[in-house]
Amino acid sequence: MSWLDDTDDLDDDFEDYDESSIRTRPNPKANRPRTKRRPAHEDAQLGRILGVDRGRYTVLLDEDTDDEHVVSAVRARELRRMPIVTGDQARVVGDTSGDDGTLSRIIGIADRTSLLRRSADDTDQVERVIVANADQMLVVVAAADPEPRARLVDRYLVAALDAGIRPLLVVTKTDIADPTEFLAHFDGLDLRVFTSARDEMPVDEIGAALVGHSTVFVGHSGVGKSTLVNALVPSALRATGHVNQVTGRGRHTSSSTVSLRYHGQKGTGWVIDTPGVRSFGLGHVDPANILAAFTELALIAEDCPRGCTHLADAPDCALIEAAERGELGDTGRARLDSLQRLLQTFADKAEQSPGR
Repeated sequence: MSWLDDTDDLDDDFEDYDESSIRTRPNPKANRPRTKRRPAHEDAQLGRILGVDRGRYTVLLDEDTDDEHVVSAVRARELRRMPIVTGDQARVVGDTSGDDGTLSRIIGIADRTSLLRRSADDTDQVERVIVANADQMLVVVAAADPEPRARLVDRYLVAALDAGIRPLLVVTKTDIADPTEFLAHFDGLDLRVFTSARDEMPVDEIGAALVGHSTVFVGHSGVGKSTLVNALVPSALRATGHVNQVTGRGRHTSSSTVSLRYHGQKGTGWVIDTPGVRSFGLGHVDPANILAAFTELALIAEDCPRGCTHLADAPDCALIEAAERGELGDTGRARLDSLQRLLQTFADKAEQSPGR
């Protein structure tokens, strides 16, 4: 007799059991599976990141309105791999009142108009994001104490041109040394230059150039960058230091990047102060962006052979041939020299890369 017989009797034996009554252990990670669909957060407010401090973001909401206020926020979990930096336009949800003890949450970043970056050194392809959405870079360099480094300024300029940011230059401590010879290094560049002495700081002139712009200040430690920031924004209270008489190096006084609002007679602007640096890696730079910043030369370079470096020893370079024929004029020749110097800075970087 087969056990398959009398199946109806078997069904009767188990009719009191219902599998819906079976108790299952809860999901150890959550009570329900996670979904990839994220909330739309249609009520999110857009704000400017003013600074970052140990995982807390200072965000300005309702900018330029009567309700303008600052909130403290953290980033959402899904943004943990995204760099969020000073100058970013962040989408913020949660308690956005800005009251003491409240905390908002950043759930997204608006598209950036520019991104200033640097790498640890020229062989490092990992980029460090410095600031977002800046449209000007003010390079601060001292005429002496510490001695100006033209090559470091070149690197700042290359990074600015790569990011599509307009560069400006301030030479401080001109009461100590004459910067004429140093400034000759930048002849031909479309670079506005300000000079500053201890008793003759051109605050109003520099301030007028900041109105309507978001300007990132960069410079070697000890060149007077924080002093200049404090003169432009008296409420900034940025720490200032001195130059070590033995090493000739400045002491780092600004430890974080922060946005400060400039108020002038002609309007307002944003000053973005950054910590002083002694090196500026260019591992992330695209050399094509450097040429693109020299608009009139870029047009001539369209006749160059494919892969032309535009350096002084480049064969059949249309730029060099135009200069030899006298078609560029004195100004064009000076700008070509500046372009070649910046491209040489990038070429030197490439020669140091692994595998060369």
